Amino acid sequence: MINVVLVDDHAILRDGLKTIIAQENDMTVVGEATGSIQLREILKTVNPTVIIMDINMPEMNGIELTKWVKSKYPTIKIVILTMYKNDEYFMASIREGADGYLLKDSPSEDVIAALRTISNGESVIPASMTKKLISLHHAENNTEDNSLTAREMEVLLKLVEGLSNKEIGKRLFISDKTVKIHVSNIFKKLDVKSRSQVIIYAVQHNLVPLL
Repeated sequence: MINVVLVDDHAILRDGLKTIIAQENDMTVVGEATGSIQLREILKTVNPTVIIMDINMPEMNGIELTKWVKSKYPTIKIVILTMYKNDEYFMASIREGADGYLLKDSPSEDVIAALRTISNGESVIPASMTKKLISLHHAENNTEDNSLTAREMEVLLKLVEGLSNKEIGKRLFISDKTVKIHVSNIFKKLDVKSRSQVIIYAVQHNLVPLL
């Protein structure tokens, strides 16, 4: 069962989320909070699988609260559900440990799918946000940490741009098979399982800062 805690200071939004989650057999809402004070109390007695959290809230904003939750309860997954398409909010949320970033105008089925995906250990971010991550930063300490080759770093950039293996091959003048090998090596070296997790890793480790 996917146990969900909702953190948002708007009761209407929480009620809407509860309604759509209640229709699913594999998930349930186990707590609600309007901000950090209530969430801290809830987490003393409840161990949720996922917290769905807004950014603009009283007491602590969602980015600060994400950092706090991850420092105290690292196994809890966090989805930022916000109206903000701001690049800085997105980058800050991911760097503080958010496992997913969704916009409030997302279809309800996308929210449900995201909860399942994140509960399975993967990450979720909207394609519209990944396309903005289009520059690669060769920081010396990052290169040592991830041990990617120069070619793998090039492929990583193209993955962040949202290109398919075939498109990457055309851009880098290599075969689809070679791209597949590079992608596999990147996944193994960064210890990730999906393209969304690759992007999350790249953001959290400053490999792909915004232009």
